[in-house]
Amino acid sequence: MLRSRAITLVSLAILTALAWAYVIQGAGMDNMHAMSRASVSLFAILTGMWWVMMVAMMVPSAAPAILLYGQVYRARAELAGRPPTGAFLAGYLACWLAFAVTAAAAQLLLQEASIASPMTMALQSKTAAAGLLIAAGAYQLSPLKNACLGKCRAPASFLAAHYLPGRSGAFRMGVLHGAFCIGCCWMLTALLLVGGVMNIAWIAAITLIVAAEKILQGGHRIARFAGVAFIVWGTVLLTS
Repeated sequence: MLRSRAITLVSLAILTALAWAYVIQGAGMDNMHAMSRASVSLFAILTGMWWVMMVAMMVPSAAPAILLYGQVYRARAELAGRPPTGAFLAGYLACWLAFAVTAAAAQLLLQEASIASPMTMALQSKTAAAGLLIAAGAYQLSPLKNACLGKCRAPASFLAAHYLPGRSGAFRMGVLHGAFCIGCCWMLTALLLVGGVMNIAWIAAITLIVAAEKILQGGHRIARFAGVAFIVWGTVLLTS
């Protein structure tokens, strides 16, 4: 049991480290800048960039649920063998891949409309940036955010309510957990467009907010504090 848990933990750490290494090295931006904004290849690179960023940002805070799934699986007397933790993780990452496709499409549309810069991948309009900050702050204070965050902060309750046996069940649980995670964090990740999608310091800051909300005691208060801060920041930016 301890050996399997250690293998899972090390695997998650390696996956996260590789994702961060790719992001820090530029996530394919050199190839992207050489392509037409309308090309299929550019869309694929943008999708890959967003997906790897989501792996780097979200897997650490999802680790408690992934590790607990393995424990729950082993605790069920009728189940034998190694828990299909990889299937749970695959479902979780598949959900974020769908998000990455959507984010890449939105970014291309913003670049085509000259709202976002193709070089910095940040919003070029101060008004647009302020509006996004205020919208993100409002979402942080919303009941939907609070409900999704509650699911992410209570992996034991999530597994008790949604447990499904077998590898396919593990994959479906991973997808569902990923959906709750997206519901919790999608507006936070959208804020990458304020500081620049490939701004490493900004990516790290949002990652810390996500982890603090999901893991630290008082995560709901942290989410509300961040929401108020975003609204104030956006308002000051809008009126300055």
